[in-house]
Amino acid sequence: MRLVAPVSAPEDIPVLARAGADEFYCGLAPREWQVRFGRSTVNRRMSGNLQSFEDLARTVAMAHELGKRVSVAFNAQSYPADRWDDVLAMLDRVAASGVDAVIVGDLGLLAALGERRLPLRLHLSSVASCRNAETAELAGELGAVRVILPRHLRLSEIRGMCRALPELEIEAFVLNDGCVFEEGSCHTLHLPGPLGGPICLERFAHEYHRSDGNPLREAELQRIHANDEAWDEWLWYVFSCGFSVTAEGLPYGPCGLCAIPQLAAAGVGSVKIAGREGPLERRLKSVEMTRAVLECSAGSGEREAVAFARGLRCKPELCQSGFMCYYREVSPGRA
Repeated sequence: MRLVAPVSAPEDIPVLARAGADEFYCGLAPREWQVRFGRSTVNRRMSGNLQSFEDLARTVAMAHELGKRVSVAFNAQSYPADRWDDVLAMLDRVAASGVDAVIVGDLGLLAALGERRLPLRLHLSSVASCRNAETAELAGELGAVRVILPRHLRLSEIRGMCRALPELEIEAFVLNDGCVFEEGSCHTLHLPGPLGGPICLERFAHEYHRSDGNPLREAELQRIHANDEAWDEWLWYVFSCGFSVTAEGLPYGPCGLCAIPQLAAAGVGSVKIAGREGPLERRLKSVEMTRAVLECSAGSGEREAVAFARGLRCKPELCQSGFMCYYREVSPGRA
């Protein structure tokens, strides 16, 4: 299995390659785009992007020197008609830089790129919410050679897709960034905190009333408060356990490391670390941790690899909760 790691600067490449990354992906938000269109992004992230085509060329050159691939995310869910020509012009320049692949979230853009036949591999983004073999087959017909699966698929569903379309590369998430909603169906941006932050983190004052006008009974209030507390607990897990880390810097949060043996057996070709806007140290530790599990999985049985993955961060109660898991079928805790 290939390990796909996020970069936000050319200098990230040798650091993450030494830690065990096989491929890299990045975003691109050139200053000329920002001048013309402000904060309207080319991809799904407001931050963590390369700022120029010169940086992209350096990133590609450094990766290719090490025998690694680079993909660029053009995974906005859609692009306004008045920006379509600008997006295609950017992609022409991206292809000229030597980039290996482009990650596309909009099926219309995927179809257009398939027809243009640029020297780029086309990867369907998780933002496209490809949740079944039929959608994946359509993506392949439009030109995609890889499908990056959304975060909320079950292992059984992934196995079915891999069996149905063995000629299509499949990529799955294994670390960092959760999503409260289905990302591809969420028409919001991850705005910076001063601008409101993600919609799923907004804190509203709530008042509860019965629809029949009668006062809430004490038992009902207790159930409501317990539900609110469970929601807050789940949000804490989804948002990387408060972005906490171990003493060694290993990040807590959304994780599918113990599912790696089953993902490999299913036919998944690459595993992805999310969070290109995160600090380099966090991404580095994520790569080191994932590489260690991949090596253990390749050299040991599934049971040993699962135990190794769960023991890395020395907090079994987080795995036991089931809330930190991408693939809860493997979780020892509640589903």
